Amino acid sequence: MAQQDIEQDDAFWTDAHGGRWKKRPALETGALGRCPRCGDGHIFRGFLTIRDHCEVCGLDYSFADPADGPAVFVQLFACVPGVIFILMLEIMARPPWWVHLAVGLPVVILTTVLPLRPIKGWLVAAQFTTRAQEAGTAELWAKLRKDGREG
Repeated sequence: MAQQDIEQDDAFWTDAHGGRWKKRPALETGALGRCPRCGDGHIFRGFLTIRDHCEVCGLDYSFADPADGPAVFVQLFACVPGVIFILMLEIMARPPWWVHLAVGLPVVILTTVLPLRPIKGWLVAAQFTTRAQEAGTAELWAKLRKDGREG
């Protein structure tokens, strides 16, 4: 992660240019798709596409790499109950196939697609607030910044 913030105060983020923003919890900013530093800008350019930087405070989002995390959380906490619902519908009511399509398909879509964006935003914000990086890469990042190749 690029050294964009210099923490001078536990209540504020301060960037290299002296801009200060109140620290907010990752769940508050990320789940709403807001910038984890200023809380006003946006994380996403599209439904799940992360912007290059915040349009308000200029935070570079190159640190953000939630990878498969959002999909894993959705599968564990949303998809499984949706599938159990559909199975229980079959076991208890034995409806015709069109009922499964009319009821089951929207349940699966709603429980898998809708939570993706808030969960991905939360993971990006959590990476920022905890200064997360891959294990063992601190020396590499320091070298890249020293050589001037990293912002």
